[in-house]
Amino acid sequence: MPAALSSPMPVTVRENGSFLGASSVADTGILDLLTTVPDPRHRRGVRHRFPVILALALSATCAGARSFTAIAEWAHDAPAEALGRLGVSAVVPSESTIRRTLAGVDATALDQVLGTWMWVRTTVVDGRRIIAVDGKTLRGAKDTSGHLTHLLAAVDHDAGVVLGQVEVGAKTNEIPLLTDLLDPLALADTVVTADALHCQRGTAEYILGRGGHYAFTVKANQPKLLKRLKALPWKNIPVSTSIAGRGHGRLERRTIKATEHTDGLGFPGAVQALQIRRTVTRSGRRTVEVVYLICSVPMTEVAPAQVAAWIRGHWTIENRVHWVRDVTFDEDRCTIRTGSAPQVMASLRNVVIGILRLAGHLNIASTLRHYGRDPNRPIDLLLSV
Repeated sequence: MPAALSSPMPVTVRENGSFLGASSVADTGILDLLTTVPDPRHRRGVRHRFPVILALALSATCAGARSFTAIAEWAHDAPAEALGRLGVSAVVPSESTIRRTLAGVDATALDQVLGTWMWVRTTVVDGRRIIAVDGKTLRGAKDTSGHLTHLLAAVDHDAGVVLGQVEVGAKTNEIPLLTDLLDPLALADTVVTADALHCQRGTAEYILGRGGHYAFTVKANQPKLLKRLKALPWKNIPVSTSIAGRGHGRLERRTIKATEHTDGLGFPGAVQALQIRRTVTRSGRRTVEVVYLICSVPMTEVAPAQVAAWIRGHWTIENRVHWVRDVTFDEDRCTIRTGSAPQVMASLRNVVIGILRLAGHLNIASTLRHYGRDPNRPIDLLLSV
């Protein structure tokens, strides 16, 4: 597993009321780190240690469990010797105990713990860390008021692992929550990519104020900025890169034009403007799409083709995280909805995907089947990281 090559997050992990720095987390295994998550239960009547229940849930998720019932079944089917390695005594927690406990977890604290652990185990690429920010609705997690759970996550482009996650409440939206998501992360020399929804002045100012950079797609929600970008003399700007590709029965050509524009765009820190023209030919029919981007990194530091690659790589969060949770873990049909349980289950899926990716596994579905065939396999994995 790679060591951290970037500046770590400052502090996020609670331990006995204090905080641990990321340097401490770097030397801590994932199961040991679970002991720093606050126990939501009253001490009276507690039969099972809280970290043990979390370890059981994480191990079962590594084996492909998708629900509280599946977690409990995995725990009751596993041999006593294997469970003893997780700290389970003679009595195995019941499904109701697991459900009540996970529903009461401080999901924010859990995500901070897991995000810090992932941060120090991912690396910087070409001197920068690139983070994609995007949201996902849990289609089956509808509360009694009819609201669906919506989560906003930050994903490392290169590793495809989740570095942070926050819940977006029913009475708000993703935009104000983005700063909460990024607050624990060390943004110096980090580039944040986001879709057009997050192309906001306040968001840009926040990222720049933290020493980071951004690369945003610009659409109609920023009409004045989009108008200024369209009005730039693109006809007089030469093509900097032209990329052709063929696949899925179509031919695609992308041409990239870019210009530095240190003033006049009217958007905080926007020094590089890009126009990407996508021409797709399928079955003799040609379609053309023009997309505009802005970036706070000047062309002297990063080539336009790299900025375009960042935006294209932004879909890492969809393809390598959300898609896996939906298809492999069948998340959208999961009806867990009590308390913080929907976010906690998403967090467990996130960290399992991250651990498997950092261990070098490319096919998550087949890997889950592999770990599901022997209860000692997921325990071996979690004790080794």
